[in-house]
Amino acid sequence: MADLGKPQPGLVVASHGRHCLVETPQGSRLICRSRGKKSETVVGDHVQWSATEDEGVIVKIDPRRNLFYRQDEIRTKSFAANLDQVLVLIAAEPEFSEMQLARALIAAEMEHIKPLIALNKSDLVEPFERAWGRLLPYQHMGYGVLPLSLRLSQDTDHEALLKHMQGRTTLVLGPSGAGKSTLINLLVPQAKALTGEISQALNSGKHTTTATTWYWVDEARSTALIDSPGFQEFGLHHVDPMNLATLMPDLRPHIAQCRFYNCSHMHEPGCGVQAAVAEGASATGIQPNRYRIYRGLFEELSQPRY
Repeated sequence: MADLGKPQPGLVVASHGRHCLVETPQGSRLICRSRGKKSETVVGDHVQWSATEDEGVIVKIDPRRNLFYRQDEIRTKSFAANLDQVLVLIAAEPEFSEMQLARALIAAEMEHIKPLIALNKSDLVEPFERAWGRLLPYQHMGYGVLPLSLRLSQDTDHEALLKHMQGRTTLVLGPSGAGKSTLINLLVPQAKALTGEISQALNSGKHTTTATTWYWVDEARSTALIDSPGFQEFGLHHVDPMNLATLMPDLRPHIAQCRFYNCSHMHEPGCGVQAAVAEGASATGIQPNRYRIYRGLFEELSQPRY
């Protein structure tokens, strides 16, 4: 192996296979490879890299503040590290899945990352009213919920969203049809060209989309947007089912009223959560649908692992 130069700090802004794109504090970018057979870096990582003759080598990954990821039965998929918030973008049409929304919020809660929900297509009056009604319980839980109309390019909506993002690193999640690409191209007009350049650099000229990409929203490089790949499923196999209720803000306050310290909130007598559900959403804030989501996830996460 060629001699390595003195380690220098950098930020991972894209990753593919064993290679990643690292940005220096001065703003220049170079391709770096991992030392081992497998890359451990994710977008948002602060790293130490050393120069070789033709590229850089990742010497060390600095400690992470957090890591947002999903895990199914087979594999773990990391989105990004060192996040300030996760923006979950959903739309009034097509109708969003509350289960998928809950999964993303639970994953963010687990890593102590602030979630923000944006509901797109406010110009579709009736569908938007229905969808907004479904999100009222989330507002009562303390989550920020913003209306958005990317189609109409309403300045007030975009300004409110930018205000929440200013000076922060935000990962954007969203199902297909929610308007994620439109939002990113609106906030980062050069995003398409940048993605093309990154794909070419990391994939030896092949125009394949890199999985996760970091964009600067402002020239001062203080506000960052991370585009994530679309997904059909969001596995939570890294969540202990016995901790699940602590990651749901509407269930969490009632855990202290449970008779048993290891209550699953599924069938035990003297369960504070079940008592709150029976009392009704208007009194306790637990919607029947949210408790159904809890039960479905608890059963899924309690399945034996092979």
